[in-house]
Amino acid sequence: MNSGSTSVRPAVRASAPPDRRRWLILGTVSLAQLMVVLDATIVNIALPSAQRALGFSTADRQWVVTAYALAFGSLLLFGGRLGDLIGRKITFLTGALGFAAASAVGGAATSFGTLVAARAVQGAFGALLAPAALSILSTTFSDPRERGRAFGVYGAIVGAGGAIGLVLGGVLTEYLTWRWCLYVNLFFAGLAALGAVALLRHQRARTRPRLDLPGVALVSAAMFCLVYGFSNAANHGWPAPSTYGFLAAGVALLAGFAFWQARAASPLLPPRVVRDRNRGGAYLAVLIVGVGMYGIFLFLTYYLQQTLGFSPVVSGVAFLPMIFMVVVAANLSNVVLLPRFGPKLLVTAGMLLAAGSLAWLTRIGLHSGYATAVLGPTMLAGLGLGFTIAPSMNTGTFGVPPQDAGVASATLNTGQQVGASIGTSLLNTIFASAVARYLVGHLNPATLVHGHPAASLTAMSLIHGYTTGFWVAAAIFSAGAIICGTLLRFGPLRASGPAAAGPARAAAQQATPAAGRLA
Repeated sequence: MNSGSTSVRPAVRASAPPDRRRWLILGTVSLAQLMVVLDATIVNIALPSAQRALGFSTADRQWVVTAYALAFGSLLLFGGRLGDLIGRKITFLTGALGFAAASAVGGAATSFGTLVAARAVQGAFGALLAPAALSILSTTFSDPRERGRAFGVYGAIVGAGGAIGLVLGGVLTEYLTWRWCLYVNLFFAGLAALGAVALLRHQRARTRPRLDLPGVALVSAAMFCLVYGFSNAANHGWPAPSTYGFLAAGVALLAGFAFWQARAASPLLPPRVVRDRNRGGAYLAVLIVGVGMYGIFLFLTYYLQQTLGFSPVVSGVAFLPMIFMVVVAANLSNVVLLPRFGPKLLVTAGMLLAAGSLAWLTRIGLHSGYATAVLGPTMLAGLGLGFTIAPSMNTGTFGVPPQDAGVASATLNTGQQVGASIGTSLLNTIFASAVARYLVGHLNPATLVHGHPAASLTAMSLIHGYTTGFWVAAAIFSAGAIICGTLLRFGPLRASGPAAAGPARAAAQQATPAAGRLA
């Protein structure tokens, strides 16, 4: 990792004056990112209703989620680099309008195949939209204090978007229909597109952009194999050839991609982007959070509905205190703490707080109350996620030359998506195994726990599965605190190399200056 560094603050003052419309731009890109993030959970709430309406099997139901994840994860780096080459405004608009069109088709679907195809197209356009939104944000805000506020808002959306999806999905499904969980994207995408047309500028590149096609093929195939392999593990288990075969192929392709990037004339992901210790640590932190946070959303949603008997709407509302804490912590960390202490202390503390919240959640029981067993841990989890995600997003794009902002943003999104796939499959598998072991150990009438009837035994086995999953997720966050705490640097953020001279000067030093300042 790069160790030499120089302070970025004096150079920032010498750069171009900030865009007067930057806060409206923040609102535009935040709205688009909210749509992308909440779409990963809002559809989960609608799945049972969609299954009854379209008549597909429970085994097929997973493909509604997997199709989106496969397309999104496979194309993120390509989408990020495309924004760098042809312009972020064009990429953002294309992503927003395409996402809206796919959502409309999915909402009107009359067959399972149409719904799955629409979800895949949603993921493909989301892979254009998400990195474009983050790269626009990173190139719009250069002043450290304003950048902290902007990334505080953005990080809060990323951290709380999944929980917001649960709330919104529950309300729309219960009071309207499952189709509105897709139709609602027309509202988000429409406002984001209008904002992009009115606020963003486009500049043409002076030279013909080159795209690393072998790199695109290698990384897209690698991400497809990894996401599919982990998704398949949740359905068929780790010993299945379709699980370990795809995972092995994904690792091999990823190694081939890394080898090629070090030798390509115009690499898709320039090694200089990930070589910096802080950026590398930020990318890893986002991946680890993606793995661990599904222990919160996944099992807690099951517990609230299956054990405590909450409706989808009430279950969603139960996450509101956590959302509030994410928003508070994300802004506090980015605006006040990150400029003073840097990402090392914040990310380490955030992951330890998240680990503590999950350990606290292992105290849930059959007759626990929400206020006594759930409220406190979820608020602590929100604090931990806010301290981790927002600073990681800021750090992962800090000091990146403008012509690499899109691919740096895509790397963050890729880490989050792959982490979510790992977390879903890993924790689901651990949960199912724990439930099965509990039943085997207690189902014998001679060893039936305190004479509990079968229904109580089933409920107790589920509790055992949830708490086992919480312990594993807590261990993941604890390990993440150690790894990222070791990798990240002490002290305020500092840029190294050409980016240390400020965004405007860095762009002027590149071979294609206009391409570097597309917006």
